[in-house]
Amino acid sequence: MSRMKPFRDLIGFEEAKDMIMERAKPLARTERVPLFDALGRVLAEAVHSPIDVPGFTRAAMDGYAVRAEDTFGAARMSPRILGLTGKIPVGKMPGLSVGKGTCAQIATGAPLPKGADAVVPVEETDDADGSIRIFRPAHPGAYVSAPNSDVAKGDKVLSEGTTLDPPHIGAAAALGMNELKVYAKPSVAVFPTGDEISGLGEPLREGAVYDINSYTLAALMKASGAEVEIFDIVPDTAEGLKGCLKEARGFDCALFSGGSSVGERDMLAGVLSEIGNVRFHGIALKPGKPTLFGNVRGTLVFGLPGYPASCLTNAYVLVRPAVRAMAHLPQAQRVEEAVLAERILSTIGRHQLYTVRAENGVARPAFKESSAITSMSNANGWIEIPQNTEFLEKGTKVSVYFF
Repeated sequence: MSRMKPFRDLIGFEEAKDMIMERAKPLARTERVPLFDALGRVLAEAVHSPIDVPGFTRAAMDGYAVRAEDTFGAARMSPRILGLTGKIPVGKMPGLSVGKGTCAQIATGAPLPKGADAVVPVEETDDADGSIRIFRPAHPGAYVSAPNSDVAKGDKVLSEGTTLDPPHIGAAAALGMNELKVYAKPSVAVFPTGDEISGLGEPLREGAVYDINSYTLAALMKASGAEVEIFDIVPDTAEGLKGCLKEARGFDCALFSGGSSVGERDMLAGVLSEIGNVRFHGIALKPGKPTLFGNVRGTLVFGLPGYPASCLTNAYVLVRPAVRAMAHLPQAQRVEEAVLAERILSTIGRHQLYTVRAENGVARPAFKESSAITSMSNANGWIEIPQNTEFLEKGTKVSVYFF
């Protein structure tokens, strides 16, 4: 008869994180994507401008293109009066010029006509029977954008490694680029395991629960810059797990939820050791003691606890940093100080991740139990309790790591 086998050697929490990050190498794969789809992606090459922006001298205000010297001495009580030669719209080179004593109506962004060297804003003018009265003098270059005043041809506009946000997208659009070369997203396979879980949309069997972990893990991985595929629920058999690990070889990362503990049907560690490598199995961590990490060829394999709160908490602290590293994304982690609203008991001998809801500088416990997903959905972050701490008293200052 098979029996449960307890963990004997637990790796430290910090050592586990270091071991994972040593193997989470940034991906070298690249691809070209349409500019519309480039938001949040990471540039794989610097972008240099092929053109001047703007490529011509243009008006920076609605008003009148003038020769600056014709406006000198203008004032409200003694305006300069200029003859109007025409209108200049945006998008077309003007077919007129401005000579001595004349001006041209011009729209913001329109090319400046020959002869003009300044623009007088419309607010400083008045129309007087076909002539324009100017109430304020303009100096040469006033309200005029010179060619390449924004970008000169050959300038480096975006650097390799830039995580593209809306202003970066706008800069690329200004250069006429309809696609960009970016690093490929890490590919992540999610394998739910266990005879006790049912697929969403199916009748819930007696004694079973719905598959929560596949969807929390997939959502977190997408938010971390990955492409994700959720596979069918895998039964607790060695052959089923072997099949999953063979499928995982085509992915950068594979996540298993359940099947990594010490129950007699938890076989992932044994199967992985046969066809790949187990780097560690068991962390001095609560929740997450049975967490497993290894690889099959170039695929990183994580065996996460089956209980939803444990699974997602461990994915935040162990898997998310690895996937972001592979995606070339920065390790952005919002951390704020708060004080505990209640006393928290801890577990001697294990580093603890404890979910809280932090608001207005006060952190309130949100943890119920590892099986309760509301331990996460009612929280907005977690605190870390060192392994040899018995309790944290009410009023203790803590660092809150936000989801």
